Amino acid sequence: MNTRSPFFLIILLGLVSLFADLTYEGARSIIGPYLATLGASATLVGFVAGFGEFLGYLLRFLSGYFADKLKRYWALTFIGYFINLLSVPALYFAKTPFQAVSLILLERIGKAVRSPARDTILSYATAKIGRGIGFGIHEAMDQIGALAGPLFISLILFYTQKDYKTAFAFLLIPALIALFILVGSALLYPEPSKYEAEDKSLKKEGLTRAFYFYAISMGIYGAGYIDFALIAYHFEKKRIFEASFIPLTYALAMGVDAFSSLIFGYLLDKKGLKILFVSISISSVFSLFVFLGDFKLALLGMVLWGIGMGAQESVMRASISFFVPKTIRATGYGIFNAIFGFFWFLGSFLMGRLYDVSLYALVIVSIVLQWSSLVLLRKALKS
Repeated sequence: MNTRSPFFLIILLGLVSLFADLTYEGARSIIGPYLATLGASATLVGFVAGFGEFLGYLLRFLSGYFADKLKRYWALTFIGYFINLLSVPALYFAKTPFQAVSLILLERIGKAVRSPARDTILSYATAKIGRGIGFGIHEAMDQIGALAGPLFISLILFYTQKDYKTAFAFLLIPALIALFILVGSALLYPEPSKYEAEDKSLKKEGLTRAFYFYAISMGIYGAGYIDFALIAYHFEKKRIFEASFIPLTYALAMGVDAFSSLIFGYLLDKKGLKILFVSISISSVFSLFVFLGDFKLALLGMVLWGIGMGAQESVMRASISFFVPKTIRATGYGIFNAIFGFFWFLGSFLMGRLYDVSLYALVIVSIVLQWSSLVLLRKALKS
C-alpha cells in the first residue's frame, strides 16, 4: 500500500513538466521566426504547427489504448518524454526547413506517447485532493517552465545576436533534469492507481455520449485557437516586436496561463464544468488584438490568449475524469486528444491560409469557431 502523500507525486510530476516545458516551450517561442529565417511561408508555418499537433494528438489514441492494456504507465511516460525532450536540442543540427520540421514533428510524437499515461497517473494522484486544484497546481508548475523557457531563450538570443542554433543547444540542460526527476518519481510511486477508488457512478461498459459531445465541443474550440507559431510569425513579419522580444510575449502568456490555471482549477472543483463558458467567453477575442492591434494591444491579446491556455490545460484535462471510469482512463484521454488534435490541425491549417489572404477573415473565423463550441458543450453537460 502507498504510504507517501499523493500531493508530493503531483509536485514531482509538476517539476518534470516545469523542466520539460522550459525545454520545448522555450523552443516553441522561436519556431515560427526560425522557420521564417529558413524561407518558410505562413502557410507552411501554420501547416507544421497544426499537423504537428494533429499527429501528436492522433497518436495519443493508440498510446492511451496501449497504456490501459499494458498498465505500464510509467514506462510509456518515460519513453515519450525521452523522445519529446531530446528532439528539441537536436534542432541545433538542422540546416533545412525539412530537417527542422522533421524534428518538430518528432517532438510532438514523443508528447503523444507520454501524455495519456502521464495524465492518467496525475488523475489518480488528484483523486483525493480535488481534480481541478490538482491539475491546476500541475499546470501552474508546468507554466512556470513555459514562462522560464522563452525568457531563457530571449536572453540567449540577446547575447548571441539572434543565434537560434545556440539557443536550441542550451535546452539540453533542462531536458536532462526533467528525465532525472521522472525516473525518481517512478521509483518513489510505482503504483499510483492505488490512490483512486473506482467511481461506481461512471458507466464501466464504455464511453458515453456526453464524453463525445464534450470532446467535439473542445475540438471546435481548439480549431479556433490560433497556435503561437503563427502569432510569432505575424510579430516577426509585421515587425510588431523585435526578434529577441517575441519570446517575452510568449513568456507573458505563460505567466498568465499559470495564474489562471490555478483559478479555473479551483473554480472547477467548486462550480463544475460550466466554468468553461466563462473562460471561453473571456479569451475568445484574443485574435482581434493580436492580429489587428499595435504592440500594446498585441500584449493585451497575449494576456487573453494565456487565460484561454490556462483553462485548456487545467479544466479541460481534469474534466476527462468526470466522464471516463478509472479502468479506461488512458483510453479516454487518448480518444479525447485524437479528436481535439484533428480539429486543431484543420483549424491551424485554415488559419495559416487565411493569414495569407485576410487578417480580418482570420480574426472572424477564430472567434466564431470558439463561440460555436459552447453549443455542444451545453449539450454535453445536459447529457
